[in-house]
Amino acid sequence: MAKIEFTAFPRAGGEGRGASRRLRRSGKAPGIVYGGTGEPTQVELDHNALMHALKNEAFHASILTMKLDGGAHPVLLRDVQMHPYRPQVLHVDFQRVDANKKIHMKVPLHFINGNESPAVKADGAVISHVLNELDVSCLPKDLPEFIEVDLSGLETAHALKASGIKLPPGVVALTHGRDPVVATAVIPKAIVETEEETAAAADAAAAAAAPAEGAAAAAPGAEAKPADKKDEKAGKDDKKKK
Repeated sequence: MAKIEFTAFPRAGGEGRGASRRLRRSGKAPGIVYGGTGEPTQVELDHNALMHALKNEAFHASILTMKLDGGAHPVLLRDVQMHPYRPQVLHVDFQRVDANKKIHMKVPLHFINGNESPAVKADGAVISHVLNELDVSCLPKDLPEFIEVDLSGLETAHALKASGIKLPPGVVALTHGRDPVVATAVIPKAIVETEEETAAAADAAAAAAAPAEGAAAAAPGAEAKPADKKDEKAGKDDKKKK
């Protein structure tokens, strides 16, 4: 697990909406740190540095080290409130971490070997990722940055469920009594329609060829009839001469 550090400062200028607006205008982002044995602490962070950190997937699903008041505190990012249409953080929440207590966290899923699956190689199916993250429980030391999902065994019209994912040691999936679908493999509609059209065209060609073959078989018999009549007339003439 990567070690990610960031710096926070005790919030100055008081609390409330007015204070938060002034903080944002000065290039800062308001936040709070809660949980553990300490009291909730109002903090502020450099807005640009925070925006840069938020682009890192690991920042959302890792134990972070918050440098505050000369100390280093392990925390988790719990919530980020963004402006409706501007790239601006309105507020951010962090939770203190106790190394001896299990945590609940949504961990990103990284899918691998999809192109090696029978569904894709043999049938040309398309794999759909139904879930992109999984809710897990573990001790802080066991928290993974992401979970790899191997799709090499996925077959067409089948689904990979949460119970089929190999989890890292010490990590348990929280599915709340269900077994949600993680990924599926489906043949695209266009391919199915093309195959059906090809089969229909082949059937039509076979049906059209059948009467033609029958007519060709009947043609020799039709040619033989006039010859039979001539032979019959010749026979009658011979009898008259006699």
